[in-house]
Amino acid sequence: MRIAIAGAGLLGRLLALELSGKGHQVEVFDAARDAGPRETSGTEGAAWTAAGMLSPVAELDRGNDDVFRLGLRSCALWPGIAQAIGMPGVCHFDGSLLVAHRADAGAAQRLVGLLQAKADAGYQPEALSVDALAALEGSVHGPSLAWLLPCEGYVEVHNTLHALHAQGERQGVRWHWDCPVQRADGGVLEVGRAGETEVRRFDHVFDVRGVGARPQLPVRGVRGEIFLLHAPDVDLSRPLRLMHPRHSVYIVPRPDRYFVVGASEIESEDRSSVSLRSTLELLSAAHSAIPALAEARVIHTESNLRPALPDNLPLLEQGAGCTRINGLYRHGWLLAPALVEQAVQGLAA
Repeated sequence: MRIAIAGAGLLGRLLALELSGKGHQVEVFDAARDAGPRETSGTEGAAWTAAGMLSPVAELDRGNDDVFRLGLRSCALWPGIAQAIGMPGVCHFDGSLLVAHRADAGAAQRLVGLLQAKADAGYQPEALSVDALAALEGSVHGPSLAWLLPCEGYVEVHNTLHALHAQGERQGVRWHWDCPVQRADGGVLEVGRAGETEVRRFDHVFDVRGVGARPQLPVRGVRGEIFLLHAPDVDLSRPLRLMHPRHSVYIVPRPDRYFVVGASEIESEDRSSVSLRSTLELLSAAHSAIPALAEARVIHTESNLRPALPDNLPLLEQGAGCTRINGLYRHGWLLAPALVEQAVQGLAA
């Protein structure tokens, strides 16, 4: 089949890998100038501005059972994807940590109780003593409460996106950069800039444009902000979430002692630079959990828009000649492989 994919973010690249691997002729269209990322272009998808956390249990406080099930399935799929793109080391499954300061014990215990009530047996948070926490992560000092979520992990975002693109090229995928999609329907893409568009026809179309899918879907952008730090004196091998009264701050390791800090979730479609409030709140919270971050260097900051539907839940809509996936919200890296698997199975049905 001749297949078009509207959107070259994580979903688009995973679809391109899977569909081209099954022998389909695949073309991908995206507004970005190239395979990315370019920090100042404003056209990169939300996948670039993410920590890549694989946290099906921790996200149960915001997602439903479907998000949990899809997340567990994605965790099972990620190692195979990493092997397929020749990057087995980009997936890490040593668990993740929930930590809290004593002053926030009540809120933390309520959240953990909610997770325990929703999670299946085998995925329950495991309480850690201060000594046990120190044995796992020696750089974490300050939080007096901690839980290990043993099934969770993370993916190295940039390395994975680059490798997905490169493997797609090796499998014959055609990438059309600087080519925005104005409309995606059954077997049809309207591509190009406003006033200079053309219609292209295919056997099937996948629309995974995120916020760019408007007005065909009621998707909105939710602003997210992250910081990339370099801290040679910090040891952290697992994602860490600090449960905080205002927000859950996460710290995720990267190769060579780099760390991603984030958490901001703002109902705004402003793509401007990271705010002063986010800088003070997130970095202060991160420092309170890992004091050695005081000497970290801020390499750069990023902001982007996460695509969300009115119910904040993902959409997989399959029709004649067109499949739409959208609304992954804060769960993009967690849900994408499982949704792609379902979409490709639906195409074959």
